Amino acid sequence: MKYRRPSQKLFALIATSLLLFGTPAFGQLEFERDPINYSTEAPHDRVAQLKERLDAGELTLDHDAEHGYLPALMEYLQVPASSQTLVFSKTSLQRHCISPRTPRALYFNDDIYLGWVQRGDVVEISAVDPQLGAVFYTLDQHNKSRAVITRQTDHCLLCHASSHTQRIPGHIMRSVYADASGLPVFSSGTYRTDDSSPLSQRWGGWFVTGTHGKQRHMGNAIVDGTNGPEDLDVSAGANVTDLSDHIRTSPYIAPDSDIVALMVLGHQAFVHNRIAAANFSGRTTARDADVMNRALDRSHSYESDSTQRRYASAAEKVVECLLMVDEHQLSEPIAGTSTFAEDFAAQGPFDSQGRSLRQFDLRRRLFRYPCSFLIYSAAFDGLPDRVREQVYQRLWEILTGLDQSERFAHLTPADRQAILEILCETKEGLPQSWNLAVQTATSP
Repeated sequence: MKYRRPSQKLFALIATSLLLFGTPAFGQLEFERDPINYSTEAPHDRVAQLKERLDAGELTLDHDAEHGYLPALMEYLQVPASSQTLVFSKTSLQRHCISPRTPRALYFNDDIYLGWVQRGDVVEISAVDPQLGAVFYTLDQHNKSRAVITRQTDHCLLCHASSHTQRIPGHIMRSVYADASGLPVFSSGTYRTDDSSPLSQRWGGWFVTGTHGKQRHMGNAIVDGTNGPEDLDVSAGANVTDLSDHIRTSPYIAPDSDIVALMVLGHQAFVHNRIAAANFSGRTTARDADVMNRALDRSHSYESDSTQRRYASAAEKVVECLLMVDEHQLSEPIAGTSTFAEDFAAQGPFDSQGRSLRQFDLRRRLFRYPCSFLIYSAAFDGLPDRVREQVYQRLWEILTGLDQSERFAHLTPADRQAILEILCETKEGLPQSWNLAVQTATSP
């Protein structure tokens, strides 16, 4: 075969692509470029929609004397009070108001996170946008005449677009060694909290209510000034069901910092970040493929091996977090102190046998059927088509037993069958082949 020297046009296009787009890995500012344009692109999450209505005067929120706009915001966005968790480490925007005596309260549902502190200037808001991932806002607590929501695209990203979030705008749940003022002792290290985290490394700097037997966590404990973090008294913070010995709970909407809510919070923050990273990666892959196809005069739909590998890599990371690979196994039962577990599980959706991906196990693992409920989310449905197709293909291979690799050995045959059946009855947008195959397999 005769060698053909690449054209000047090809060299120019490749050079331009590298200059404008960089490598497939996301740097700190990669998400500010095409095709993501994080800060300049208009978000379409539920808080953005609320902001639009408030700005247009179509809606008002009531201002409460004790909690400001928080109760009205929670009611409008359907964020349950039972989701309350309390963090006393100074690791957020309003750190000057946070201490072990006045912890920050967090409330959440599937796509909204709210942060409130006593005598705070703002309600901190994070919403999950189907295309932009985590989008940050503040709601001014001092303007009592009308609710003003402002999108934040600068200082929030200093922490929320770092190595803790795969260098894209995302959510962070950390466990730290906190001293008596709430300051983290960073020299002793921190732990990222997700499904794989041992309980022994979770919730440092947080209050925790609930029972967990002989298992230990870092919650409810403060670094003593006379001892090092290695001497943290985790036993004193174990199996706490009432916080009245630690703080005055009356200023808060609820008296709890429920252990089950904390476990779900860590799970979904991690999955949200993985889905957003796959979205960004898939869109960037499509852009790069289009540049190369035009440069080489190939069909617009042509996919090179490299392009296919990039789609598959992004999808595999989503599959692994959805199926809770590497989840820490519990050795004793977990029980919360609020109605969170009941409230959460009641949302469904349920299949014809009354099963749901929201049902808890809390004896060996978090969920009875280890497939994340966030597969129903708008963020999942907003994945680029080629990434979502790959996710479905891999889920099919794993749940039908075609993939028996060690990576997914935590799923028993019964787990796989149950998850497959639940999804086929409750998840919209599945490939038609799924339902046809399941119907054929279960027909008499």
